[in-house]
Amino acid sequence: MKRWFKRSLFGIAGAALVAGSLAGCGHRHGWSNASEQDRAEFRARMVERVSGKLELDVSQKQKLTVLTEKLQAQRAALRGGGDPRAEFRSLFAGAKLDQERAKKLVEDKTAAIQAGSPEVIAAAADFFDSLNPAQQQKVREFMDRGRRWRG
Repeated sequence: MKRWFKRSLFGIAGAALVAGSLAGCGHRHGWSNASEQDRAEFRARMVERVSGKLELDVSQKQKLTVLTEKLQAQRAALRGGGDPRAEFRSLFAGAKLDQERAKKLVEDKTAAIQAGSPEVIAAAADFFDSLNPAQQQKVREFMDRGRRWRG
């Protein structure tokens, strides 16, 4: 194969690799731009996975679904309507830290947590209390491991 041909192929392959890497890095990962349908599908998959690991009955599965919905609602309330990172960055936009705005941001987040926490706690208690002792032990072991449900 001619030397210039090899160099051209490597150059094209390298350019494609760089373009693909930039396109991949340019895409925002995470749930900040996911649709509500995507989030609901994820919650359903998570409920199915946990149900399988804990061998939940229908009633327990329904309680787990309620818990995931309450957690999602709490998360949405905590995030608020805007971009949390942009809110935080805006505190540092001026020559000095905007202390009043920072206090307001903390107060808003605290109020959101306090407003939604009783529902989340009640849903978590309802779910956990519905588990039999063996299932409760599996939950404790999972929490002790501090990682995801992987075999």
